[in-house]
Amino acid sequence: MSARSFKLTQKTVLTVVMLLLSLLSVMPFIWMLSASFKPTAEVFEFPVRLIPKTFIWDNYTTVWFARFQTYFLNSVKVSVVSVVGEVITSALAGYAFAKIKFKGREPAFVMYIATLMFPHQMLLVPRFVLYRLMGLYNSLWALMLPGIFSAFGTFLFRQFFTTIPDELMEAAKLDGCNHFKTFTKIILPLSMPVVSTLVIFSFVGSWNNYENALVFLSNKDKFTIPLGLLQFQTEEQTNYGAIMAASVLSLLPIFVIFLSLQKYFIEGIATAGLKG
Repeated sequence: MSARSFKLTQKTVLTVVMLLLSLLSVMPFIWMLSASFKPTAEVFEFPVRLIPKTFIWDNYTTVWFARFQTYFLNSVKVSVVSVVGEVITSALAGYAFAKIKFKGREPAFVMYIATLMFPHQMLLVPRFVLYRLMGLYNSLWALMLPGIFSAFGTFLFRQFFTTIPDELMEAAKLDGCNHFKTFTKIILPLSMPVVSTLVIFSFVGSWNNYENALVFLSNKDKFTIPLGLLQFQTEEQTNYGAIMAASVLSLLPIFVIFLSLQKYFIEGIATAGLKG
């Protein structure tokens, strides 16, 4: 076998293996989609039937009119505010740490990044007490505020901004631009890859946030989707078909966000950590 034939065979085998692994990874989603069109009695039938005998749309109508639209809207509000706030604060902080020289910049950055070492769970009780005192308990702001500030997002922006030549800032300064104009007119337009990366990470994290919703919300009208899914489970029975339908609906915004930004997301992953 020639070297060229061997490389072609090796590439073919690798492609087949990766295809099989990809199919294996998406099988739970395919099963979830299939189960969303089945009655509860057929969800766990064996052998597994991926194509339902009869497609039942009642699961989707039942879910949508059983307060799911309220949970969906609450999740949209929380996610949008958290994402927009996190991108703005992280971009500004990242710019300051990367491009503005001030005393104590590096120690401050190290201490800020060090907060990533603290588990999220250890902050739940202090936040609960603080939000009760501030009157934010059982409001969507209790979910929005923690997501607006992010050490991870600041790290991403800082690493990306260090790859931008300082000559651009010097040229902008000669043209009479202050830091704010330089940031908004020059630096930020070049930062779409890292912006898209943070938007995806932030949106997914906020959309799927279960712990904060469980601790800080008690009114069902304020529930987000992760808590709302539990409402289809009672002591007597669990409507698995409805849960699967709600899960499918809850994934649609994530797919839309990722497909819309995947080009910049891949570029951001490839470049955000090149220099630091």
